[in-house]
Amino acid sequence: MNTVRQLDRVVIRFAGDSGDGMQLTGDRFTAETAKLGNDLSTLPNYPAEIRAPAGTLPGVSSFQIHFADTDILTPGDQPEVLIAMNPAALKANLNDLKAGGTIVVNTDEFTKRNLTKVGYDANPLEDGSLDDYQVHAVALATLTIGALAEHEVSKKDAERSKNMFALGLVSWMYSRPTEATEEFLRGKFKAKPAIAEANIAALRAGWNYGDTTEAFAVRFEIPPAKLNSGTYRNITGNQALAWGITAAGVASGLPVFLGAYPITPASDILHELSKHKRFGVTTVQAEDEIAAVGAALGASWGGALGVTTSSGPGIALKSETISLAVSLELPLLVVDVQRAGPSTGLPTKTEQADLMMAMFGRHGEAPIAVLAPQSPSDCFDIMLEAARMALTYRTPVMVLSDGYIANGAEPWRLPELADIPDISVEFATEMNGVDAKGEPVFLPYLRDFDTLARPWAVPGTPGLQHRIGGIEKADKTGDISYDPENHDHMVRTRAAKIARIDVPDLEVDDPAGDAEVLVLGWGSTWGPIGAAVRGLRDKGVPVARAHLRFLNPMPKNTAEILARYDRVVVPEMNLGQLALLLRGHFPGTNVVGYNKVRGLPFTSNELQDAIEEVIKNG
Repeated sequence: MNTVRQLDRVVIRFAGDSGDGMQLTGDRFTAETAKLGNDLSTLPNYPAEIRAPAGTLPGVSSFQIHFADTDILTPGDQPEVLIAMNPAALKANLNDLKAGGTIVVNTDEFTKRNLTKVGYDANPLEDGSLDDYQVHAVALATLTIGALAEHEVSKKDAERSKNMFALGLVSWMYSRPTEATEEFLRGKFKAKPAIAEANIAALRAGWNYGDTTEAFAVRFEIPPAKLNSGTYRNITGNQALAWGITAAGVASGLPVFLGAYPITPASDILHELSKHKRFGVTTVQAEDEIAAVGAALGASWGGALGVTTSSGPGIALKSETISLAVSLELPLLVVDVQRAGPSTGLPTKTEQADLMMAMFGRHGEAPIAVLAPQSPSDCFDIMLEAARMALTYRTPVMVLSDGYIANGAEPWRLPELADIPDISVEFATEMNGVDAKGEPVFLPYLRDFDTLARPWAVPGTPGLQHRIGGIEKADKTGDISYDPENHDHMVRTRAAKIARIDVPDLEVDDPAGDAEVLVLGWGSTWGPIGAAVRGLRDKGVPVARAHLRFLNPMPKNTAEILARYDRVVVPEMNLGQLALLLRGHFPGTNVVGYNKVRGLPFTSNELQDAIEEVIKNG
């Protein structure tokens, strides 16, 4: 009889060749875990190559999930369980595995050829190098093929189902249900029912193998987390961005137009939005990045909520049209899902190195609002905020997500419809001024006193025709102007408009109020910083934390907050871009940067050590 042991948390990593279905396996395990009510955080890690040679280190794909019965903030620093589908997966991930951790390894792939391919001189399953770990050697392919012997599928298709066998086994080990996955498989392979049933049979065979094999004498349970009441679903950052954009269209009463060109890791926003035509969403996959943003700006000119999405290389191409949007003073949502650069860089890895481009990466003085979500679920709220700013102040707004947030997942509490803000817009419908003769005229750059926003007139509105284009506009009339004084006035006015955007105050987490060091982050560093600060406080070390979701303009109380602390530690996945901005805006602040650009998110342990070092050194 199996022993059931209760845990409060666990970190599992699925790893294999890019053709082994590790992302699907991880997604399904995550979905079942979310259904059980655990808090969770995930970290998919893709190879950059479209299809690296099978069994090689560059072709390893992995999916890490951290789930618990309490609130968690990161996907975990180290996996405690590694599912390795081949020697490459074992070698690429073994150094990350926690000491004494569990390894479930597919012995069928440990052939001499595959071992040599990744530099193993001897079989690690036989040479004693894994003695410090709990190793479960399982012939996954052989067992899967045997389990599917009576199914009408080829041997090749049967072997492909070994990831479902592995999923069934791990689901048994950690008391995860599989019914929803079976339903998912029937839907995914609706056109190929034999394949669907084969995968389901493999899933069940993996579960039964764990239940009947003496090697797996212990299974584990992780109770549900005590989350705030409400309805939850599992969500990735890109899904949340797409849903936030859709909600912004409904809340504003405007049709949504997305102009996009596929690029990793932003493409899933286009894929998701294309499903929501019933909510007034139109998606266009343009021929290139420049056409995509041009179409989005044209949609805004026509009275829609124009949106364009990309990653760093695409944002660079879009910069001239974003500058045009600044000059035209029209709303435009720009999403940059950052990845490791420069140029193509590490296209499937994460980074935070586009902040300076977002702030200044346009020609001329072309300020825009810049926001950054702190987690996958926060992407929904940040898009609503971005839409509010764009529509209220008639400006482009850039949202800086990144690969870690985009592909990561966590539970999201569905908002009440009543909590979705009303961001509806009033278009200009009548003339708003008089000419020198006292005749009524439309002044397209006559500004709102509070927001400095100009009126938004939909083309074709009788009597409200006016000039657009990239040449400088005359104040109020919008006529072409080369006057030096007018240009100075318009440049300063556009900057003042961004500066007066209303953003919430910066909140500080400093329970005792006696901390001398503040840890200030932005974007996806929120989770690792939060976990590091928790660890320090558990050790009795006082430290404060704050997080910037609004980067331009920054909250009005930022200077006052920074002045409270002797030192401000700023962890960033770049070489110090926010730190440079802080030193420029708040010259008296003692900013201490902690910077790494590894294509991977920070771990909480390394941040904890770095912060503690700053505190000790005074």
